[in-house]
Amino acid sequence: MLEYSATLRHPAIVGVIRIVFGVIWLIDAQFKWRPSFVQDFVSFLTGALDKQPALIKAWIQLWIDVVNVNPVGFAYFVAFAETALAVALILGLFSNLSYIGGALLAFVIWSTAEGFGGPYGASSTDIGAAVIYILVFALLWQTRAGLYLGLDRRLGKRLGSLAFVASGRTT
Repeated sequence: MLEYSATLRHPAIVGVIRIVFGVIWLIDAQFKWRPSFVQDFVSFLTGALDKQPALIKAWIQLWIDVVNVNPVGFAYFVAFAETALAVALILGLFSNLSYIGGALLAFVIWSTAEGFGGPYGASSTDIGAAVIYILVFALLWQTRAGLYLGLDRRLGKRLGSLAFVASGRTT
């Protein structure tokens, strides 16, 4: 059996990339705390319905129905989630949990407000930004980025069997 072993030439760069990604999320999060986002939250979702195929339209409509239970509450939940994610990325805190949560949040954003990047046609120019975020979270998880310039290096030892929510144990 072949064994794969990767070592990072400049591990601090991984930490810097994680921190910069956290700053990007923090900038985005501050927009979510604005009254206009809270007031127009449902319209971001309904705007993605136009010209979508039936299956995607049904998916987005499902989320609209869920959000309409308490649109203001959901808007503040998104604002809080993005802020917490940004702080966790910047500090390298509970990184694995943050990467999973961030990837799920990015998927929901991509598949609803961004409408999977569609509708696609001759004038389409991209597939949306949030899908790229999912890949960045996967790379941060794979490189155990919370161990570099992050609090996970200290936290992993203290969490014992729960170290999996951070970047794992260090030896």
